[in-house]
Amino acid sequence: MANVEHGGRPGEGVVGAPQTVRARLRALRLGLWAVAALLAVRQLAAVLSTPKADRLTDLETWVGPHGVLHVKGSLYDSTRFTGTPFGGLVLKPLTRSAEQALGWGWTFGTLLLVVALGLVAARALPPPVSRRTSLLAAPVAVSLLMLSLPVRNALYLGQTSIIPVLLVLLGCFVVRGERACGVLIGLAAALQPTVLLFTPLLWFTGRRRAAVSTGATFAALTALAWAAMPRDSNTYWVHHLAGVGLGKSADDLANQSLHGALLRLGLTGPLEVGLFLALGAAVAVLGLRRAVRYARDGQLLLAVALTGCVAVAVSPTTWQHQVLWVLLALVGRAGRKTSDRYVWPVTVVLVMTLPARMMLPDMPALRPVRDNVVLIAALAAAVAVPFLSRTSAYYRAPVPTERAAPADTRWRRIPLLPGGRVLTRTNLLLELLLIRVGYSAYQQIRLAATGGTNSGGRATAEHHGGQILAVERFLGLDIEHGVNHAVVGVPFLRDFFDFYYQSFHFGVPLTILAVLYVRRPADHRWARSALGFATLLALVGFWLYPLAPPRLMPGLGVIDTVHGAQDFSKPDYGTLTELTNQYAAMPSLHFGWSLWCGIVIAVLAPRWWMKALGLLHPLLTVSSIVATGNHWVLDAVGGAAVVAAGFGLTWLFSGPRVRAAVEPVPAGVGPPVRTPGRTPG
Repeated sequence: MANVEHGGRPGEGVVGAPQTVRARLRALRLGLWAVAALLAVRQLAAVLSTPKADRLTDLETWVGPHGVLHVKGSLYDSTRFTGTPFGGLVLKPLTRSAEQALGWGWTFGTLLLVVALGLVAARALPPPVSRRTSLLAAPVAVSLLMLSLPVRNALYLGQTSIIPVLLVLLGCFVVRGERACGVLIGLAAALQPTVLLFTPLLWFTGRRRAAVSTGATFAALTALAWAAMPRDSNTYWVHHLAGVGLGKSADDLANQSLHGALLRLGLTGPLEVGLFLALGAAVAVLGLRRAVRYARDGQLLLAVALTGCVAVAVSPTTWQHQVLWVLLALVGRAGRKTSDRYVWPVTVVLVMTLPARMMLPDMPALRPVRDNVVLIAALAAAVAVPFLSRTSAYYRAPVPTERAAPADTRWRRIPLLPGGRVLTRTNLLLELLLIRVGYSAYQQIRLAATGGTNSGGRATAEHHGGQILAVERFLGLDIEHGVNHAVVGVPFLRDFFDFYYQSFHFGVPLTILAVLYVRRPADHRWARSALGFATLLALVGFWLYPLAPPRLMPGLGVIDTVHGAQDFSKPDYGTLTELTNQYAAMPSLHFGWSLWCGIVIAVLAPRWWMKALGLLHPLLTVSSIVATGNHWVLDAVGGAAVVAAGFGLTWLFSGPRVRAAVEPVPAGVGPPVRTPGRTPG
């Protein structure tokens, strides 16, 4: 929230705003807390509904006969337990708890720690903090933490990795006195040794007593654990080199450290060790210098996050539940323009909440990036992203986004939507990232919603196909069989429609979006929003009404010209690829996207022949989807309906498309000046 709080126009803050706006913001805050609560309940249900053998697996070392926890032998007889000996000493009081009580208590306790972490992080935002941000930061922070992969992983495995992060934040932002600060951070280091990297941050920012206290506390607690558990301590610190050999293999994808990345690249032996030590030292020096600079600048939370990102990179093993520091780095502000201000926080949120396979496609050339996406984000935060200093003129007031005058027909009851359609170009990196993630989510939801038990499977889809056929026969629209067989009898028509069906579905919309992005940025936002709304509505249709297309209806006799002959006796018939599900036919996005293309071209193209070509595309598309047997005629009607709704929602939220030329006017000075002789559309 702090990263984008100044992304709007000056004068739009809550101070001095009407009482109704304040009331709406309070209502929004309650709504966000409700969302956070629902996410917490969801995480609780996900953990406790998992079979006992599959949840809290990292605590299996503690489970003895009759389901009672115990500590016998070494903690590290099994390499599942990766914590420090002091961590095992802390867990000893749990040995008298029953396994079921541990599951409930551990999960509830972890959720409470997550809430505490979000509250502390929200209070630690660097000033200035607007009233709106102070109201909304805490529930947003808690929600993001609940959604993040590290928290979900820690809940599932039964890990303590949230505790060191919370202890560091408490030491830096809550407790008073350097000695108390050092004790908390030293305690965190005793649980996770890489936290010792905070010692130089404390030292070089003038908190030397806290730095000394950190080292002394760590040494004392580690010595205590060594005295109480000498065998385990020797195993951890000597045999496994501070836990390096514990857990999964170091080259596993879950290890998001420089060491793991180098191993995945094929480097081994002394060369890999030497390169890891050299790169780790360079990252530590550069990252800690940046952290010290931002701490002196008054951005202590950002400095803490950068130090944590350094720890993620330089640790020999940094498992997924230990990378929470990267999420805290989204508080840094990067970018002089308002449109650029969103790139870094959105990237961090996506990296920390979505699997890597949704970020990048599974292509050999991209695997080194996809396999190390969290590490790359940590390295970028630690040494590369040019976060703004609080002394920068752009820190509080980035270059504003140019907007048209607010339309009178806008839906003004939404409290946080800025007025007027945006006229400037969006950030290209952010645009491409959102397109990729959006399409990946579309694929996953389409497959899950229509191919699993939620949809009722093949029988339900075929039953719905019979319903559609009956409606079409009643309306006289059941032309699929006749058109399909007529086209099959003409080879060049069959080849043409097969090619058109397979080739233009993605290429034409992406080309239109690219041209609008370069030539007409305001219209790009308008068109892109309509397409996004239409696609989201189509997903709802896929979920609620799985539908077998004509080519997958037994006894109908439609020939599958694209995929070839199929065997209806096979139980997986219809699931022809791993990328999609063939029972997502209503509404037809093949036709819907083509209709969107035709409308956009017809509205924006400067020549009549261009408009005609644009309108020809949906005509050829509807012909191809019917001729190839991939859709019913009513599927195209459904596609047209979601596209119409997409444009309608865009108008509802943003007002009509701006057709008047707008002269650039600084935000907050006054409404943009329209060129005489033109009217808004």
